[in-house]
Amino acid sequence: MNPPFPPTVASAAALAGRILLALVYLPAGLQKLGAYSGTAEYMAAKGMTMIPVLLPLSIVVEIGAPLLLIFGLWTWLGAGLLAGFTLIASLIFHDFWNQTDMEQIIQMTMFTKNIGLIGGLLLLVAFGPGRWSVAGRRAARLQG
Repeated sequence: MNPPFPPTVASAAALAGRILLALVYLPAGLQKLGAYSGTAEYMAAKGMTMIPVLLPLSIVVEIGAPLLLIFGLWTWLGAGLLAGFTLIASLIFHDFWNQTDMEQIIQMTMFTKNIGLIGGLLLLVAFGPGRWSVAGRRAARLQG
């Protein structure tokens, strides 16, 4: 399916979308790196186990996968990892079904926002990074 506007606009929109999605995760990964012990304590307070494994893994995902999105390299992998990470994190950290009053509203808002992010990430898995990406450049080079 071709978009109803010039390919340059589609390419620019795809690049902007990849960068904007990456900007949700990259600062969070860097913050976890800078506040490692505080993040570990927060994870423990949520009842998580295996923190010495899961915290470094989450940092790698939240820093590495956004870089894949930004560059458009193995975008399907970066977006897929972030979608899975976001779903798991949402179920653990935004458990609105266990909250009441205003906290329930806040956590439901955070949960549904994350579901929307997962939708955007799955679009990248399905349709790829667009022409203005490492993958797009490689495909263009192979075609001509």
